Amino acid sequence: MTRITLVQGDITRQSVDAIVNAANSSLLGGGGVDGAIHRRGGPAILADCRKLRASHYGKGLPTGQAVATTAGDLDAQWVIHTVGPVHSPSLDRSELLASCYRESLKRADELGARTVAFPAISTGIYGWPMDDGARIAVETVRDADTAVEEVRFVLFDERAYEAFARQLP
Repeated sequence: MTRITLVQGDITRQSVDAIVNAANSSLLGGGGVDGAIHRRGGPAILADCRKLRASHYGKGLPTGQAVATTAGDLDAQWVIHTVGPVHSPSLDRSELLASCYRESLKRADELGARTVAFPAISTGIYGWPMDDGARIAVETVRDADTAVEEVRFVLFDERAYEAFARQLP
């Protein structure tokens, strides 16, 4: 069974096998978690992302999917990039958000990663309500069929940490 832990802090400072990036579909960096991972990880991550864009993902990575690259200068072996959905008050996109967590864990299993750090996907600029994002994240990880031993949710602030803590027994 996968152990779920919570940390309030900077995901780029985690020592894990894989760090999940809340990427945009271009895979070429951006703001928030994506920008922080690219900045701290260095040019090797962007180089790998450019190779992905030149081969399988010419139109970008679809929402809910996940791909892996080197972690560059991060204290991890891999970065798993996933594109979360933009929240919509009129459309239920929760399955796409759950898919980000499931697909990231599938990539982690393919790589042999045993420890994975996740941010709160889609809860920043993509506008997903934190409490609902935390519920979907924790339920999806709990229900996942994975060999990952520890999923560490790395939450940027106290509000996010508390939302995730409410989802754990």
